[in-house]
Amino acid sequence: LLYSLRSHRLRVVVLATHDLEFPCGCMMVLILGMEGSANKLGVGVVRDGEVLSNPRVTYVTPPGQGFKPTETARHHQSHVVQVVKRALDEAKVTPEELDAIAYTKGPGMGGPLQVVAIVARVLAQLWNKPIIGVNHCVAHIEMGRQVTGAKSPIVLYVSGGNTQVIAFSGGKYRIFGETLDIALGNCLDRFARVINLSNDPSPGFNIEKAAREGVKFYELPYAVKGMDVSFAGILSYLKERAPKLLSSGEYTQADLCFSLQETVFAMVVEITERAMAHCDTKEVLIVGGVGCNLRLQEMMGRMAVERNATLYATDDRYCIDNGAMIAHAGWEMYRVGHTTPLAESTVTQRFRTDEVDARWRTD
Repeated sequence: LLYSLRSHRLRVVVLATHDLEFPCGCMMVLILGMEGSANKLGVGVVRDGEVLSNPRVTYVTPPGQGFKPTETARHHQSHVVQVVKRALDEAKVTPEELDAIAYTKGPGMGGPLQVVAIVARVLAQLWNKPIIGVNHCVAHIEMGRQVTGAKSPIVLYVSGGNTQVIAFSGGKYRIFGETLDIALGNCLDRFARVINLSNDPSPGFNIEKAAREGVKFYELPYAVKGMDVSFAGILSYLKERAPKLLSSGEYTQADLCFSLQETVFAMVVEITERAMAHCDTKEVLIVGGVGCNLRLQEMMGRMAVERNATLYATDDRYCIDNGAMIAHAGWEMYRVGHTTPLAESTVTQRFRTDEVDARWRTD
């Protein structure tokens, strides 16, 4: 079910099939998962690792504009019932067959998180099912481990809201390094607005596409501080200079996208390699929406080759926020008896990865 992509001696394990099943010796458990921490609204149905359905809708704003919490929440409100129905229909299951309902507890944007949590609570009571609050970051990691087969990798989690280098130790996912200000994905998204790139399908994808045509490198600040990184200064530096560089014809949009990608990706590869050396690990896993970026995978893959290690990554079905990853994380929690009391089924915008007690992992 998995294939190895070999290019420039890189070994990158990526998802190759649509209907992926994962071996599990546990009893058959069916979980519906709901994700809505940012501009993606997804609902997935998972049965013991098999993804039965995973529909998703995205709130897309005009070029030059970001998505605001209130408007994003309204988008989720208007689509959530339809997406839940679609997930059940595509999975060919009924509410009565579900064992539990999982939802994103955090981190994320307050308004969108609340919409999903409210719907999850209503459905749990209507259908008389237990509810499970899931950490968004941990869900990315567990889905990535399952679909790639990575055992205990160093994880680079890069998205629009988070940038962390993570390792599992002592029953929790420990953060070795992280951004000191904005996330890597947020840096890319905001620069896309500066140069007025389209937000469809996503600003990060359009930066990646433009960067492939870039030929001239513009040197940018390189902000690695120990095991942490900083992107806000790089963005400000480029925002101030980009209009003049473009209007003069000295650099193109593609050149600046190329320069930004090369700089920020080199930064996160550096701190990931340092974590791998510290843990003496031969596996590295990239998760989160930015993890779809093929240039990032290539750069990380070259580092992995030099360390005689293997890079694991997934495609956009599971890298980008989706309901199946919440369902799968909920399944992991449910099988060790972890559910969330209804009175505690709230949301939190700040829910750190290292706060979660990962009792389902025994290594």
